[in-house]
Amino acid sequence: MDTTTILIAGAVGLLIGFIIAKFLEKGKASKTLASAKKEAAALLKNAEVEGENIKKDKIFQAKEKFLELKAEHEKVIINKEKKISESEKRTRDKESQVSSELARSKKLNEQLESKIQDLDHKSDVYEKKQTEVEKLHKSQVQQLEVISGLSAEEATNQLLESLKETAKSDAMAFMQSTLEEAKLTAQQEAKKIVINTIQRIGTEEAVENCVSVFNLESDDVKGRIIGREGRNIRALEAVTGVEIIVDDTPEAIILSCFDSVRREVARLSLHKLVTDGRIHPARIEEVVRKTEKQIEQEIVEIGKRTVIDLGIHGLHPELIKAVGRMKYRSSYGQNLLQHSREVAKLCGVMASELGLNPKLAKRAGLLHDIGKVPNTETELETPHAILGMQWAEKYGEKPDVCNAIGAHHDEIEMKTLISPIIQVCDAISGARPGARRQVLDSYIQRLKDLEDIAFGFGGVQKAYAIQAGRELRVIVESEKVSDEKAAQLSFEISQKIQTDMTYPGQVKVTVIRETRSVNVAK
Repeated sequence: MDTTTILIAGAVGLLIGFIIAKFLEKGKASKTLASAKKEAAALLKNAEVEGENIKKDKIFQAKEKFLELKAEHEKVIINKEKKISESEKRTRDKESQVSSELARSKKLNEQLESKIQDLDHKSDVYEKKQTEVEKLHKSQVQQLEVISGLSAEEATNQLLESLKETAKSDAMAFMQSTLEEAKLTAQQEAKKIVINTIQRIGTEEAVENCVSVFNLESDDVKGRIIGREGRNIRALEAVTGVEIIVDDTPEAIILSCFDSVRREVARLSLHKLVTDGRIHPARIEEVVRKTEKQIEQEIVEIGKRTVIDLGIHGLHPELIKAVGRMKYRSSYGQNLLQHSREVAKLCGVMASELGLNPKLAKRAGLLHDIGKVPNTETELETPHAILGMQWAEKYGEKPDVCNAIGAHHDEIEMKTLISPIIQVCDAISGARPGARRQVLDSYIQRLKDLEDIAFGFGGVQKAYAIQAGRELRVIVESEKVSDEKAAQLSFEISQKIQTDMTYPGQVKVTVIRETRSVNVAK
């Protein structure tokens, strides 16, 4: 009997004792004793039945649990057996693969050994043939030396010389054809860009001289300007640095000075003095000082208006002042400020056509000639391009702008694409008809120098500089110069002109070789 049955029996015994005690206390123990025994027996019997039932249930549950564990264990065993079989199969496959690889490698080794043996045999044959060829070559060279009467070294030198001449002529022909091919496309595109740029920029410029005419209301004012014993005119000349010419020209006085600023100061001062009527040395000095201050302010205003009109921002005040001073300077009779404005506009248009920065190009175009308005005497000795570059570097301009300013006359090397644009636009503005006044002697000397350069080459019979020095035509002797040599001569003359001369625009060199065959029919 298990623990549950014992517990139930104990509980029943306690219950019976309790009932008996109750009945004894009430005096009914005798009557209820029999019924209590019956009930106790019934309870015991029920307890035994329930205990048996519980025992059977527990045994059944234990069997079910055992069957479940047995099924799980069988599953685990089956899985392990399956994995073992798979691993055995993989092992068998790898063993078969390794055996096949070993067989293949053994076969390859055998083939490699046979090829090595063949190569050794062929190398031996090749070495034997090479020695035979060398012997034959030496014998043939000796026979050739005997036949030609030249050694191998002499024959090699002659062959090299002939090859050099052939290569040189071929190179010249190739270079000429390449240049012509490039000219067909590059020159057309360049002309198109330059022409479009020129057409989009239109300016009117007047040639400036070194004299200004000051008009008077009457000739009586001339005496007052001259003053007693000429003291007024001497004081005015001393203060302004301008030569005042009073001649028989009616109602006019001529002011002569190479410096346009000083000439403008003198003209304005004379206008104030004549209008005021008080003309004496002290008054002259006072008026000239005030006029100089006025001109300085006007120079700054001109510079500001110029940079605003061109859309240039962030320019240093000193550079703005230098731009304003360019109004009172001229180069070959061309007003410097108008020239710089024109170059700036040309540069902006050309840079836009080429896909570059137009604002940077316009800035460099405006500042390219600021070196022509120096502040001190020592700066006069520095080339204006270098001086302008130094100013631009000093006042914080970008390296591209500084290089374009310094290289527009080839004083320094061009390092950016903006530099050649500035040079080209400067030539366009300065070389177009009517832009500048050129001295006749220097013009004739330039033409003569062009012809002299052509005569410096051999075979040149005649040379003519035409089209105002824009083209040089060279006639050569057909007996001394061949067609290939003519093309080479044209190239060499153009390079000589480019390195030895300074000229606006470009010079075209044309070499003419004429061959005449004359016969007389009788």
